[in-house]
Amino acid sequence: MAKKNDYDVIVIGAGIGGLVCGCYLAKSGMRTLIVEKNPKAGGYCTSFTSNGMRFDSFVHSLGGCRENGIISNIIKDFNLKNRIKLRRSDPCDTVISPDHQVCFRSDIDRTISSFQESFPKEKNAIKDFFYDISHLSSTSLIRMRGDTFGDLLGRYFNDDHLKAILSIPVLGNMGLPPSLASAFSAVKLYTEFMMDGGYYFEGGMQVFPDSLTTKFKELGGDIALSTSVKKIKVKNGKIEGVVLKQAGTLSSKYIVSSTDAVQTFFQLLGEKVVGTEFLDKLTRLKPSLSMFILHLGLRHIPKGLPKEGTNVWFIPHYDIEGMYKAAKNRSAVNLAEYMVHISSEKTMSVFINACFRDIKYWHGQKELISDSLIKMIKKTVPVSPDNIIYRQPATPQMLYKYTLNYEGAAYGWASTPSQFAEPGLSQTTGVRNLYLAGHWTTLAQGVSGVAYLGRDTANIILKKEAAA
Repeated sequence: MAKKNDYDVIVIGAGIGGLVCGCYLAKSGMRTLIVEKNPKAGGYCTSFTSNGMRFDSFVHSLGGCRENGIISNIIKDFNLKNRIKLRRSDPCDTVISPDHQVCFRSDIDRTISSFQESFPKEKNAIKDFFYDISHLSSTSLIRMRGDTFGDLLGRYFNDDHLKAILSIPVLGNMGLPPSLASAFSAVKLYTEFMMDGGYYFEGGMQVFPDSLTTKFKELGGDIALSTSVKKIKVKNGKIEGVVLKQAGTLSSKYIVSSTDAVQTFFQLLGEKVVGTEFLDKLTRLKPSLSMFILHLGLRHIPKGLPKEGTNVWFIPHYDIEGMYKAAKNRSAVNLAEYMVHISSEKTMSVFINACFRDIKYWHGQKELISDSLIKMIKKTVPVSPDNIIYRQPATPQMLYKYTLNYEGAAYGWASTPSQFAEPGLSQTTGVRNLYLAGHWTTLAQGVSGVAYLGRDTANIILKKEAAA
């Protein structure tokens, strides 16, 4: 009789994609282990407490929470309504430029009206754009796979200021200008995060991964925190299990990697398993930009601050391409655009796209950039330096250290048309019974995107098991 595996499935990484995948597998009766190198689950969707104040580490709001949205369905599928309380900001996002202020509201008509007020000459095109992208079929979306967001905007609009303002959420949430951003990915960003965005978990973002972790355990799953995978074991092109750094070898029929793709294929698998041709392809792919985040604790919330929960984007000009080029060479002297998020905890966070660079560079730049950001936000947000009682910068190096994301990438691979749905980097890989879930699949980004992939990857495995 063949020896029974320690587990049916081992999931590497307890980000949202890994947690969701693990929960669906455990719910279906598969013996599932999630391995996470950090002491808590969540990946970028985590919170921390410092100086008596709670901050969300990276993710500060989310989409996909409408009726039958992916997050809503996950909450329903695992009966988490009594554990998770959602609230929504309206507007979810506001863009402030030298000449305009526009808002993304909780319904499409009010969003359209906000844009039409600022750009009356583009009134009909604005309505067509928002309604069209809201009702695109999956087939129509796939047809966009070769287009950039700039191509899409050019089909609707003539006003360069309007195109720039519509491009700011794409630059901020994908790390790409319209000339490079995939139209497919940008439209998904708009429909899932801009037009169905502004949702927040009461108690902070950590509530979501903590609730999923608890449910996973209740469903019979095992989770090993503060535990790292040293190697994925493969024999004759088929998964055998993992070697843990702390606790030896565990066998399994399937592996789901919900961690960085470079780590997965270069370090955990290696050249003998995946081959030099595939690894060479990985070295040619480009990761997204990283992020520099400044967390600020305030003595009090002054009057005139943006509405709690709203993301406010400030842009000093309309050269989005120039902003992207500056972000690729980020320093204290070339700051321009930034986004501010206000919470109910007397805290605010300031976000800017940033390059990776080495530890020495960021050691010298992080306080200079923090000082420059505080000076900048004073011009647009009524926060005086004496009201700031705590500040904590998070550099791209810190993001890398926490997640091991290649070059501290904020969004996985850069979502350009040429890097969409890369063979071998979708959910199914070239290694038998090895699957991917998360934003390194070249298929989706954001919490709702990786949650969808986590559920879908679990379904792929369950269908394979049912057919066996």
